[in-house]
Amino acid sequence: MKRLFLKSSILASGLLAMASCADKLEVLPTQTINANNAFNTSGDVLGALSGTYDGIQSVNVYGGAFQYIPDLLANNGEVRFFGTFSSHIEIANKAMVSNNTQVTATWNSSYNAINRANNVLANLSKVVEGSRNRVEGEARCLRAMVYFELIRLYAKAWGDGAPESTPGVPLVLTPTKIVDPTPADIAALAVSRNTVAQVYAQIIDDLTKAEALLPATNNYFANKGLAAGMLSRVYLMQQKYAEARDAANRVISSDVYGLVGDWTSLFNNFLFTQSSQNTPEHIFTVRITEQDGINDMNTFYGTTIGSLPGTAGRSDIRVQTAHFSQYEPDDLRGQFFYRTGSRVFTSKFLDRYANVPVIRLAEMVLTRAECNFRLKTAVGDTPENDINAIRERVGLAPLAALDLNAILKERKLELMFEGHLLHDLKRTRRPISNTIAWNSPRLVLPIPQRERDANPNLTQNEGY
Repeated sequence: MKRLFLKSSILASGLLAMASCADKLEVLPTQTINANNAFNTSGDVLGALSGTYDGIQSVNVYGGAFQYIPDLLANNGEVRFFGTFSSHIEIANKAMVSNNTQVTATWNSSYNAINRANNVLANLSKVVEGSRNRVEGEARCLRAMVYFELIRLYAKAWGDGAPESTPGVPLVLTPTKIVDPTPADIAALAVSRNTVAQVYAQIIDDLTKAEALLPATNNYFANKGLAAGMLSRVYLMQQKYAEARDAANRVISSDVYGLVGDWTSLFNNFLFTQSSQNTPEHIFTVRITEQDGINDMNTFYGTTIGSLPGTAGRSDIRVQTAHFSQYEPDDLRGQFFYRTGSRVFTSKFLDRYANVPVIRLAEMVLTRAECNFRLKTAVGDTPENDINAIRERVGLAPLAALDLNAILKERKLELMFEGHLLHDLKRTRRPISNTIAWNSPRLVLPIPQRERDANPNLTQNEGY
């Protein structure tokens, strides 16, 4: 009898199929589980939800790739990649090929995480009523987050052409369960790319529902502030400044978070404090411990310091002289670098066990300031007060006069090396360099060739 199995990696809950001792010929593979037996209880679904967090923890997702890939693409000489990985050299040189291994790994790991979230959402009826809203909210929030990164990396930016007709990425909203598909199964799974507008609409729908469903606090997991913060990011990319401002303001005014007084405490928290706890400024981080997870921001941005146990890294991404001229003399952020000989590294990711920051309150303050400035409003606070709050905690005097360039400069320096630069340049239509425009096809990742070989319905991006 033919059976369909789900890969245990997709379920990610440590579930094992148990074989009968009486029939040695009917032993089921320990790495698979019957689809009909995967979700019988609320605990099974909660296990799959834990697996979704494990999925976004991957080094190919929020464990590093979602942050360093856009930073390398946005680079105009402020950093250099000195590593030997050909896939990363291609990204740094903006010369990717369609079979780039890192591009493929990020695509696959992203859809793996999405499928885990889909499994949770498809089985909400199994969850005990008191937890059902929270579980749905977490799964929707995580799915939306991954889709947002995919659409920003593998498709043209919002407004680069008509979003209603520009190819985005495939929207897959139900679990994929077939391991040994027939030709008919393959044909049914051969999805096409949805438009940019359709993907954004789904992201906003998921995040809006998640914000309504989630609690204000939820330990290390997705909560109301994360959903609203991600909504703010999405609206900002669309130049919907009122919506972005209001979402950011909801996070700020919730009083759940606060700017820390010591800016350096935001990073290397395990290394210097022997604690993996987030600060009040962290809205969401990917948790890394000695037992679980790899911090690929440390892998590529970090270096090993003999006098500081816990430091590590390949020393691949090094900061160049062109970057330092942008800091004012007293700016603490301009001093937060580690130098060894002629090599300079950001000190944000020296600790291999530090949590990887995904979203911080400072970003929300900067978004509110920018949107209020553009709209000539003062929702929550004035743009001047918001920008000066960011400046004062890093040792800088308040600005007497404010313009958009000053706001964007503060945003760049505050969030540098955290994966924001490329997306900010695209949404503000600023060039990467004298030769690379904001909408250059070289700044969009290719659809992986192996995916197109398996699915002829996937069209390729321009230039590949």
